[in-house]
Amino acid sequence: MVTMPTVFVTPGVTHAAELGRLLVTAWLETYPDPHAGIDEAWIRAAQGHQLTEQGIERWRAFLAEVQRAPADHFCRAVRSAPDGPLVGVVCGLRAEEVSLGPMYLLGSAQGRGTGSALMAEFLAWADPDPVALWVTEYNRSAVRFYARHGFTATGERTLWKGRLPNLRMVRPAGGVR
Repeated sequence: MVTMPTVFVTPGVTHAAELGRLLVTAWLETYPDPHAGIDEAWIRAAQGHQLTEQGIERWRAFLAEVQRAPADHFCRAVRSAPDGPLVGVVCGLRAEEVSLGPMYLLGSAQGRGTGSALMAEFLAWADPDPVALWVTEYNRSAVRFYARHGFTATGERTLWKGRLPNLRMVRPAGGVR
């Protein structure tokens, strides 16, 4: 595996719009599937709010919570260069359980160890609690990625917004299977 020079950052409220753009770009790269009826127009309808003032404000509020309550809110992002755009992000929330999400890495940054490095930071934060996530079922590379990091499918499934088939995966406390 070739590692990519990375600059990890804990995004602050000033990164909210950039995170919105990253998520929409990642969705456009990752989720188009004609069999599921998911195309660019559907993705923009489902995720375009990330680019609106209201969506950016939701990111600002979450990022403010990361600063205010880091034991309960987590977010790390990665740039491929110190002054480059964000190429990945992982966030999480500790409530009744630890939930992972969102986690996205642009295609240009995949396959170089960056995703595993982001996951390691997240799991260090989540430890020792079990972690749950939802992953798009036809995103086989993401399902395999999570499995490599100790997550297993629960069998629970849902159709997000009536189209996107998601699968629930969990990682036991301490990652022990």
